[in-house]
Amino acid sequence: MRLGHIEEIDRDQPVSDIRRIIRYSYDLFGKHFSICLQRFLRGDSDWSVGERELFASFTASRLQCVY
Repeated sequence: MRLGHIEEIDRDQPVSDIRRIIRYSYDLFGKHFSICLQRFLRGDSDWSVGERELFASFTASRLQCVY
């Protein structure tokens, strides 16, 4: 099953908080959140995709979130 741009993961693997948020009430929230997330991480920017991913993972680590 595809969830927006983020694919379903193996049930034996841990589920990150971001995937839980996207799955929660998918039609009302998750679909729109997934689209915005992809725009932020993959849309036009002066920062490369890698820089944005690094910034997101650094921020998550500072907030003690699993990314």
